[in-house]
Amino acid sequence: MNIPKTSFPRVVIIGGGFAGVALAKKLAKQEAQVVLLDKHNYHTFQPLLYQVSTGGLEPDSIAYPIRKVLQNFPNFYFRLANVEEIDTENERVITNIGDLDFDYLVVASGSVTNYFGNTEIEKNSMAMKTIPQSLNLRSLILENFEDALLTSDLNERNALMNFVIVGGGPTGVELAGALAEIKKGILPKDYPDLDTRMAQIHIIQSGDRILKGMSENASKKAEDFLEKLGVNIWKNVRVTNYDGETVTTNGELLLNAKTVVWAAGVKGETIKGLNSEDFITRGNRMVVNEFNQVKGFDNIFAVGDVACMKTEDFPHGLPMMAQPAIQQGEQLGDNLIKLVENKPMKPFEYTDKGAMATIGRNKAVVDLKKFKFQGVFAWFVWMFVHLFFLIGFRNRMVVFINWVYNYIRFDREARLIIRPFKNRNIE
Repeated sequence: MNIPKTSFPRVVIIGGGFAGVALAKKLAKQEAQVVLLDKHNYHTFQPLLYQVSTGGLEPDSIAYPIRKVLQNFPNFYFRLANVEEIDTENERVITNIGDLDFDYLVVASGSVTNYFGNTEIEKNSMAMKTIPQSLNLRSLILENFEDALLTSDLNERNALMNFVIVGGGPTGVELAGALAEIKKGILPKDYPDLDTRMAQIHIIQSGDRILKGMSENASKKAEDFLEKLGVNIWKNVRVTNYDGETVTTNGELLLNAKTVVWAAGVKGETIKGLNSEDFITRGNRMVVNEFNQVKGFDNIFAVGDVACMKTEDFPHGLPMMAQPAIQQGEQLGDNLIKLVENKPMKPFEYTDKGAMATIGRNKAVVDLKKFKFQGVFAWFVWMFVHLFFLIGFRNRMVVFINWVYNYIRFDREARLIIRPFKNRNIE
């Protein structure tokens, strides 16, 4: 990989997500050689992927070059690589561009969509975990409306205009709200010769409420917001199959739709060599201790979605969200320096800063530690928080200007078919 040898300890980080970038930034000014490996050369702000899918933002608004994040630090190196295996015995990372030895290894590979073993659903539904997947979804939505104009078969036309979102978490709720606003304010202007009122948006939730990770009040309010927007919410229903035409459930509900978005769960993206049943647990996550050390190793760590750190409040592991990932990355940066200096490491303690979700224009729900609120003020809080955590001044300005423009004009001008949708499994 042409990484120079150095007297500093080499820390190899796999993954440029929230956890990996936070860790790299923490180590960048220390006496350590930091090598970050990722299959993309950019960091993605995943909470806003749904806005790329629905034409609210272009992808470069929520992506930031990894090299630019740490370009001013002399001991930082980035390589565009796909990590294939970890040789734990020889302390070596094996990739498609070569091998690399490490003194300390941090797995921050994140998560991927979890289809729970249903290959038919995986083949025919759409995921929304990466920018290419979001662009695919955007193209598919727009292409389906173009096709709806061309068919005289009423059932076919309705299927092309129907959307089924499987999973009532923040991703599903925010996507449903965005689609409902498009149906209300944009589609009638874009397709005046098409009865877009026939378009239907469905959320299917296997549990008894949406936004299960938030308060019951937030769940109820979000449900009210969605129903006012015309979204159909099906609770206590589980999707059993989707053949590209019909959504089958465990009950009598059958839905005909050409667009099904699978937002029903994620699982850790583990790597060969570190996927032993001895330390892989629920959700395909790696069991770590309070210092983020992988079970059985002193110099191999895991942070973020792929790491399962069990606590009294979270017996199944910390939530797979941005905040735990960022906090773990920053804490591990301090602990690695302590480890190099033979000082005792500090146990990780998660600070729960709350949760939030937006349902559309002037509609959001926010759960903080001491305060819970909904509506217009919650929507402004949601916008401010997301702008704050975006990397890069340009990205913040572009997103802010887009949001202001969309709010004033009630428009989403990024509804472009840049590339026709072809492969559902592009990562």
